[in-house]
Amino acid sequence: MEDEVDRLVAAWRRERPDLDVEPLEVLSRVSRLARHLDRARRLAFAEHQLEPWEFDVLTSLRRAGAPYQLSPGQLLTQTLVTSGTMTNRIDRLAKKGLVERLPDPTDRRGVLVRLTAEGRDQADEALAGLLAQERAILGELSRTQRSELAGLLRQLTAPFDNIPG
Repeated sequence: MEDEVDRLVAAWRRERPDLDVEPLEVLSRVSRLARHLDRARRLAFAEHQLEPWEFDVLTSLRRAGAPYQLSPGQLLTQTLVTSGTMTNRIDRLAKKGLVERLPDPTDRRGVLVRLTAEGRDQADEALAGLLAQERAILGELSRTQRSELAGLLRQLTAPFDNIPG
């Protein structure tokens, strides 16, 4: 079965036989898959009236376990945004009734962000929708192939995920 990347690679091999274009065979597919995943995720989130960034914050809180709360700093670490962006996001989610701000009992100046019951329900429903979309995307692969692919992708991404700072 031929795909768009096969055609792209063949064209480069014809036009630039002096270059080794083998990396394109893997990374162009990863890039194209990322775009398809982004579309599928946006669709899954939109079905639950959520933006991707809202899903990120809500599910960070949901994964924290009961009582589903984190400090803004912990949310920054998990979502990789600036403090100003996080403040804006928390404000918007609080306005929608999906999170609430509480005083941090261990730090008089600190704040905790807690998922509301409505926020937890939306996070759970959106996650179920996302997983259905992602299962469909992976539907052509066997369980063994999915496991093998996950391991190979882990090998590629781990060095980026473990860079200090």
